Amino acid sequence: MLSETIQQALNRQITYEYAASYTYLAMAAYFESLSLTGFAHWFRVQSEEEREHALRFFDYVHDRGGRVMLGAIAEPQNEFASPLDAFEQALAHEQRVTASIHAIYTLAAQEHDYATMSMLKWFIDEQVEEEKSADEIIQHLKLIGNDGVGLLMLDRKLAERKGEEEE
Repeated sequence: MLSETIQQALNRQITYEYAASYTYLAMAAYFESLSLTGFAHWFRVQSEEEREHALRFFDYVHDRGGRVMLGAIAEPQNEFASPLDAFEQALAHEQRVTASIHAIYTLAAQEHDYATMSMLKWFIDEQVEEEKSADEIIQHLKLIGNDGVGLLMLDRKLAERKGEEEE
Protein backbone atom coordinates (compact mmCIF):
# COMPACT_ATOMS: atom_id res chain seq x y z
CA MET A 1 0.00 0.00 0.00
CA LEU A 2 1.22 3.48 -0.84
CA SER A 3 1.62 6.08 1.85
CA GLU A 4 -0.57 9.15 1.46
CA THR A 5 2.53 11.27 0.80
CA ILE A 6 3.80 9.02 -1.99
CA GLN A 7 0.33 8.71 -3.47
CA GLN A 8 -0.05 12.50 -3.60
CA ALA A 9 3.38 12.90 -5.19
CA LEU A 10 2.57 10.27 -7.82
CA ASN A 11 -0.78 11.92 -8.56
CA ARG A 12 0.99 15.25 -9.09
CA GLN A 13 3.40 13.47 -11.43
CA ILE A 14 0.52 11.98 -13.43
CA THR A 15 -0.89 15.47 -13.93
CA TYR A 16 2.57 16.76 -14.80
CA GLU A 17 3.02 14.06 -17.44
CA TYR A 18 -0.37 14.85 -18.99
CA ALA A 19 0.53 18.56 -18.97
CA ALA A 20 3.76 17.67 -20.78
CA SER A 21 1.80 15.73 -23.37
CA TYR A 22 -0.48 18.73 -23.90
CA THR A 23 2.50 21.10 -24.11
CA TYR A 24 4.21 18.95 -26.73
CA LEU A 25 1.00 18.71 -28.73
CA ALA A 26 0.86 22.53 -28.74
CA MET A 27 4.46 22.56 -29.99
CA ALA A 28 3.48 20.11 -32.74
CA ALA A 29 0.68 22.47 -33.76
CA TYR A 30 3.15 25.37 -33.85
CA PHE A 31 5.45 23.45 -36.19
CA GLU A 32 2.52 22.39 -38.38
CA SER A 33 1.69 26.09 -38.78
CA LEU A 34 5.24 26.61 -40.10
CA SER A 35 4.93 23.62 -42.49
CA LEU A 36 7.76 21.91 -40.61
CA THR A 37 6.00 18.57 -40.51
CA GLY A 38 9.06 16.63 -39.36
CA PHE A 39 9.37 18.83 -36.27
CA ALA A 40 5.62 18.48 -35.76
CA HIS A 41 5.91 14.70 -36.02
CA TRP A 42 8.74 14.66 -33.46
CA PHE A 43 6.59 16.57 -30.97
CA ARG A 44 3.52 14.42 -31.65
CA VAL A 45 5.57 11.33 -30.83
CA GLN A 46 6.90 13.12 -27.74
CA SER A 47 3.35 14.01 -26.71
CA GLU A 48 2.29 10.38 -26.99
CA GLU A 49 5.31 9.24 -24.94
CA GLU A 50 4.35 11.62 -22.15
CA ARG A 51 0.79 10.27 -22.17
CA GLU A 52 2.20 6.75 -21.93
CA HIS A 53 4.37 7.86 -19.01
CA ALA A 54 1.30 9.24 -17.23
CA LEU A 55 -0.44 5.90 -17.70
CA ARG A 56 2.57 4.04 -16.26
CA PHE A 57 2.23 6.12 -13.10
CA PHE A 58 -1.56 5.72 -13.22
CA ASP A 59 -1.29 1.91 -13.36
CA TYR A 60 1.37 1.82 -10.67
CA VAL A 61 -0.77 3.78 -8.21
CA HIS A 62 -3.63 1.34 -8.78
CA ASP A 63 -1.32 -1.68 -8.60
CA ARG A 64 -0.25 -0.52 -5.15
CA GLY A 65 -3.83 -0.08 -3.92
CA GLY A 66 -3.83 3.69 -4.26
CA ARG A 67 -6.31 6.10 -5.76
CA VAL A 68 -5.56 8.29 -8.76
CA MET A 69 -6.81 11.85 -8.51
CA LEU A 70 -6.25 13.84 -11.69
CA GLY A 71 -5.45 17.53 -11.40
CA ALA A 72 -6.18 20.44 -13.71
CA ILE A 73 -3.98 21.06 -16.73
CA ALA A 74 -3.20 24.65 -17.67
CA GLU A 75 -3.44 25.94 -21.22
CA PRO A 76 -0.08 25.38 -22.91
CA GLN A 77 1.96 28.03 -24.65
CA ASN A 78 1.03 28.09 -28.33
CA GLU A 79 3.54 30.53 -29.83
CA PHE A 80 7.31 30.37 -29.87
CA ALA A 81 9.98 32.77 -31.08
CA SER A 82 11.65 30.10 -33.21
CA PRO A 83 12.21 26.36 -33.53
CA LEU A 84 15.21 26.81 -31.23
CA ASP A 85 13.03 28.53 -28.62
CA ALA A 86 10.52 25.66 -28.72
CA PHE A 87 13.25 23.05 -28.18
CA GLU A 88 14.93 25.07 -25.44
CA GLN A 89 11.58 25.20 -23.66
CA ALA A 90 11.11 21.46 -24.23
CA LEU A 91 14.52 20.78 -22.66
CA ALA A 92 13.72 23.03 -19.69
CA HIS A 93 10.45 21.15 -19.26
CA GLU A 94 12.25 17.79 -19.33
CA GLN A 95 14.68 19.07 -16.71
CA ARG A 96 11.74 20.01 -14.46
CA VAL A 97 10.24 16.53 -14.98
CA THR A 98 13.60 15.00 -14.05
CA ALA A 99 13.74 17.09 -10.86
CA SER A 100 10.20 16.03 -9.97
CA ILE A 101 10.98 12.33 -10.46
CA HIS A 102 14.15 12.70 -8.39
CA ALA A 103 12.13 14.34 -5.61
CA ILE A 104 9.67 11.43 -5.59
CA TYR A 105 12.57 8.98 -5.51
CA THR A 106 14.07 10.83 -2.53
CA LEU A 107 10.71 10.75 -0.76
CA ALA A 108 10.33 7.02 -1.49
CA ALA A 109 13.85 6.41 -0.11
CA GLN A 110 13.01 8.33 3.06
CA GLU A 111 9.89 6.19 3.51
CA HIS A 112 11.71 2.95 2.63
CA ASP A 113 9.24 2.41 -0.24
CA TYR A 114 11.47 0.13 -2.27
CA ALA A 115 8.79 -0.79 -4.79
CA THR A 116 8.32 2.87 -5.76
CA MET A 117 12.08 3.36 -5.91
CA SER A 118 12.33 0.38 -8.26
CA MET A 119 9.50 1.63 -10.48
CA LEU A 120 11.08 5.10 -10.66
CA LYS A 121 14.39 3.70 -11.92
CA TRP A 122 12.86 3.26 -15.40
CA PHE A 123 11.80 6.92 -15.38
CA ILE A 124 15.20 8.10 -14.16
CA ASP A 125 16.88 6.28 -17.05
CA GLU A 126 14.24 7.55 -19.49
CA GLN A 127 14.83 11.16 -18.45
CA VAL A 128 18.52 10.90 -19.31
CA GLU A 129 17.46 9.92 -22.84
CA GLU A 130 14.77 12.62 -23.02
CA GLU A 131 17.15 15.41 -22.03
CA LYS A 132 19.89 14.14 -24.36
CA SER A 133 17.52 13.99 -27.33
CA ALA A 134 16.23 17.54 -26.86
CA ASP A 135 19.74 18.89 -26.25
CA GLU A 136 21.10 17.27 -29.42
CA ILE A 137 18.38 18.95 -31.48
CA ILE A 138 19.15 22.28 -29.78
CA GLN A 139 22.81 21.90 -30.71
CA HIS A 140 21.84 21.13 -34.33
CA LEU A 141 19.55 24.16 -34.45
CA LYS A 142 22.33 26.38 -33.12
CA LEU A 143 24.68 25.08 -35.83
CA ILE A 144 22.03 25.64 -38.50
CA GLY A 145 21.28 29.20 -37.41
CA ASN A 146 19.24 30.93 -40.10
CA ASP A 147 20.09 28.43 -42.82
CA GLY A 148 16.75 27.40 -44.32
CA VAL A 149 18.25 24.42 -46.14
CA GLY A 150 19.72 23.12 -42.88
CA LEU A 151 16.37 23.56 -41.15
CA LEU A 152 14.63 21.56 -43.88
CA MET A 153 17.26 18.82 -43.65
CA LEU A 154 16.74 18.59 -39.88
CA ASP A 155 12.97 18.61 -40.46
CA ARG A 156 13.36 15.60 -42.75
CA LYS A 157 15.50 13.80 -40.14
CA LEU A 158 12.99 14.46 -37.33
CA ALA A 159 10.21 13.03 -39.51
CA GLU A 160 11.90 9.64 -39.18
CA ARG A 161 11.40 9.42 -35.41
CA LYS A 162 9.58 6.33 -34.26
CA GLY A 163 7.46 6.05 -31.14
CA GLU A 164 8.29 3.69 -28.28
CA GLU A 165 5.89 1.08 -29.66
CA GLU A 166 7.51 1.14 -33.11
CA GLU A 167 11.10 0.67 -31.90
